[in-house]
Amino acid sequence: MEVHHNRRSDLRPLVLIVFLTANLFTASTAASSSSVAVASEEKVKLTLYYEALCPYCENLIVNYLYKLFDNGLISIVDLKFSPYGNAKIRSNGTIVCQHGEWECVLNTVEACAIHAWPAVSDHFPFVYCVEKLTYEGKYAEWETCFEKLNLDPKPVIDCYSSGFGHELELQYADEINALQPPHTYVPWVVVDGQPLYDDYPDFISFICKAYKGSNVPQACLGLSHLIKDTANHPSDHVCYKEQETAKSTLSKIISATADFWIDRAGMAESI
Repeated sequence: MEVHHNRRSDLRPLVLIVFLTANLFTASTAASSSSVAVASEEKVKLTLYYEALCPYCENLIVNYLYKLFDNGLISIVDLKFSPYGNAKIRSNGTIVCQHGEWECVLNTVEACAIHAWPAVSDHFPFVYCVEKLTYEGKYAEWETCFEKLNLDPKPVIDCYSSGFGHELELQYADEINALQPPHTYVPWVVVDGQPLYDDYPDFISFICKAYKGSNVPQACLGLSHLIKDTANHPSDHVCYKEQETAKSTLSKIISATADFWIDRAGMAESI
């Protein structure tokens, strides 16, 4: 079944300003965090298992996840990304991604960015920028995020070209495959070890309910934390693990660009 991307052109200007300018993003994060001081052991663990070209993963990151930084909740959250999703590993060690070769490229690029800039305040702007481009169908423009965010591309490019990014993806594969209960689709959002299933858009309520610290952020005040049992009724707004996505003509065209990056990594490994 072919997945069609639903695009929206009316993204908030604030999002563009905050997340496509590294200095403004850092300043915003620092200001938000200063209002609530939380020890690392008190933070709620929020992990997003996703893949770069799943339209619902793109939507979650671009239109929802940024709110953690916008409302200051990031100060009580240990946010982690796992860019692998529903990919599969062949017997020869190569990775096959659900939405084609281009998705494998971007998964690996984002894995390299996370490794290069471990602090979430450093790698989230890049992940957001890349996912916003994929959300708009501009896959081949991902390298423009370096310039937009005033980032040095070398650590990410070297990571990808050397084959180290592939090793990172294998680690993410082990991580998602070890989940209990097993993931059945992405985005797969987990709060303190508990999957949210199709309640994932309501992740803020789950974070606030899970937080046990005394310094409760303003964003949590007044929330009802209504959590319903929907484990057996997953939403249609997900990319299922066993769902095969047919290649469209567009994906075949852009795969040529993806092949360049794949070939580049292969050449580096053979040196």
